[in-house]
Amino acid sequence: MPMLDSDALVAVRYDAKRHALRATFRHSRRTYVYDNVSQAEYDALLAADSKGAWFNLHIKPNHPYREVG
Repeated sequence: MPMLDSDALVAVRYDAKRHALRATFRHSRRTYVYDNVSQAEYDALLAADSKGAWFNLHIKPNHPYREVG
């Protein structure tokens, strides 16, 4: 799970077979899985200058998600 230099996100992991993005948030330490995320979206997230802002604009409002333990 790549650790991120982000104020919002601690780490993300992408499952290409399931098109699922697992994200752990820095302040809450909660982890969520976002479904139907493309490889291109994951790559763009990792390349973004502000990963938290990119995530909040492109992933969070556009993909169903659930909290995981």
